Parts: sequence; structure tokens; C-alpha cells
Amino acid sequence: MSKVLIIGAGGVGRVVTYKCAQHPEVFSEIVLASRTQSKCDDIVADVKRDTGHSKIQTARVDADNVPELVQLIRKIQPKIVIHVALPYQDLTIMDACLETGVHYLDTANYEPKDEAKFEYSWQWAYQDRFKEKGLLAVLGCGFDPGVTSIFTARAAKHHFDEIHYLDIVDCNAGDHGKAFATNFNPEINIREITQKGRYYENGKWVETEPHEISKMLTYPGIGPKNSYLIYHEELESLVKNFPTLKRARFWMTFGEEYLTHLRVIQNIGMARIDPVKYKGVDIIPLEFLKAVLPDPGELGENYTGQTSIGCRIRGVKDGRERTYYIWNNCSHEAAFKETGAQGVSYTTGVPAMLGAMMVLTGKWAGQGVFNVEEFNPDPFLDQLGPMGLPWEEKFDVGLEVD
Repeated sequence: MSKVLIIGAGGVGRVVTYKCAQHPEVFSEIVLASRTQSKCDDIVADVKRDTGHSKIQTARVDADNVPELVQLIRKIQPKIVIHVALPYQDLTIMDACLETGVHYLDTANYEPKDEAKFEYSWQWAYQDRFKEKGLLAVLGCGFDPGVTSIFTARAAKHHFDEIHYLDIVDCNAGDHGKAFATNFNPEINIREITQKGRYYENGKWVETEPHEISKMLTYPGIGPKNSYLIYHEELESLVKNFPTLKRARFWMTFGEEYLTHLRVIQNIGMARIDPVKYKGVDIIPLEFLKAVLPDPGELGENYTGQTSIGCRIRGVKDGRERTYYIWNNCSHEAAFKETGAQGVSYTTGVPAMLGAMMVLTGKWAGQGVFNVEEFNPDPFLDQLGPMGLPWEEKFDVGLEVD
């Protein structure tokens, strides 16, 4: 029975709060905090009504401000902080956890606000400090990164002597009815997918132009979808932690209309993250665009279809080559019915809650900074289906990514 602090009141924060409240035997007290406390209040009212968990409170905090974070954490005294706000705030929240002696968990790695670049080096640099304090920092415990890395750890533990080729495949076949909208924070989403692509092969990183490489891949229950090679953060930790990998790539589906909108946004300068003068005031074009685009947290009500995310793996077992496909499909409608959030928020929020549960129940333990694939995948995956994200696996099938 532990108290937990959740920072971030978007769609993912809503899901995490719902899922924690469904398990009061682990999360006996819950505090949801963000810069806008009224958003927390709205979420908590829904969660209390639907789950009956009475020990849920809200708070206001500026997650960019370490003293504010420290003051709140000391007041609440949680066992763990679940950070589902912005990746810009990873380091400030980690600093606050170190100062207050509290475990840390996030779903996305740090990136500086003034540069569209994300990598784990900033957070891995905290290893000694967390170890010296006897604290655990869990990095990247969403779906991708997160479950995809745990899927890979399962493959390595149970089904392969060596993993040679890894392709993470992410398809959102849902329809939200909007001309253009992003499924999570627009600022983060657009920064991520407009960067150059990158994949790992034969011991080095290969860079590509944005959306230069694509393949038609078939997704279970969905069918064929054009999938684009992009860079995604879990590749960095997976090639480090599974050194037998000869190649690791990440694929994501985008519709033609979405890509057309994206090109226009870039061509007219609205994807810029440097300030421009407007009527004597500095504004960031991408931040302004975020303000006028649909709120991802409000897409769920009319969202139909499903996501399909998984790992396609080739390697050797007992001297013989084998293939393996492990995946989850998530219904947008089912996610909204349960939590009031769409499927992309659900697939991120459920693993964040479950990772925190692994820490609080001692099934994941350690001192220092860890990516999720470094833990035992079995207790997590044993619970992932019952928590709302059932997964399937197939062996020795065609992978379409060779």
C-alpha cells in the first residue's frame, strides 16, 4: 500500500490515474498534479465516480521548477513519482526526486526545449546519483518506448540465444474525424516525426531523410498500411542492452493526408522551435500551432478503429534461425469507454501504471537508472493483458521487413 504522485494531466495522466485507482491494494493514495490544477480536478472527479477510490487529491506544480517540485513531494511524501508531463521536464523532476529520496518513472526520454533532439545520455548521466541515494529511476515505461522494449527482453530471455534483427512496428489505424490532429502533445509529436530518420546496422547509425524509406506492412486485424522508417528513442537503449543486434529499426504508419499537412506545416515555418517576433512579442511557431490544433486528450469520444504495435524479430535459437512476432492491438473505443481517453493515451498510460506497480511490489528493483528492458519481463507481461493490453505472439512467420 503506497502513495503515488502523478505529474501531468493530459490524456496519459488521465489513464494513469484511472488505472492506479483500479488497484487501491497497491496505490492506496493518489495525487495528480500539473501546472493547471483545474484539469486535475476534472480528471479526479471522473475517476472517483467510476472507480470509487476516495483517496485521490490534486495539486498545482510547475514541473520546470525544482524548488516547487521539491516542496510538493515533501508535502505529499509519495513512494514514487510517475512523470507523464513533457519530456523537457525529465531532468527537473529527476533532480527533485533525488533531493527528496523518491523513486522516479517516466514514459519518454529527455529532450531540450530549444533543440529537436532526444537521447538518453542526459538521463543515463544520473546513474551514480540515483545509485548513491539508493533510488530507482525507470526510463521509458510507456508502450514505445516501454512495452516494445519489454517484448524484446521476453524474446531474448525465452526464445532466442541471439537476436540479430529487430523491427518495431507501430500502426494507428484509428479515425478521429479531424482534418489534422496529433495523438499526443502536438509540439512533441511534430518535433519527433519531422526529424531525420535513423537506424542501427552493423555497429553504426545510418541517417535518412524524413520519411525517405517506407514499406507496406500488414498489421493483424487491420491489413496493409504504408509504414515509414523513423528514429525512435528505444533503439538507443536496445542496441546497448542487446549487443548481438546487427540491425534495429522503427516503423510508423502515416496517412497521405497527414503527411501532406505535415509538409505544409514545415514549408510555412510553423514547425519552427526558434522564436519569431510578432507585434513586438517573441513567439515559438510550434507552440502557437499546438494552441490551435485539437487537444489530443479530447479526441477519444469520436475515435474509432485500433492501434497495433509490436516487435518483429529474427535471430538464432539452438543454432537454427527463427522469427518471432509479438504485438498488442488496442481499440480506441474500448479505451475511451473505460477511461475517457483514446487508444494512444491508453497504451502509454497502462504500462506507466504497471511499471510503477512493479517497483512498489518489489518485482522490479535496483539502485540507479534503468531502461525497462533491463528488468525481468515476465511479471510485467503476466499482468499487461489483465490490465487492459492483451498481447499475442507468433513464431517462424514471415516478417515483411527482411
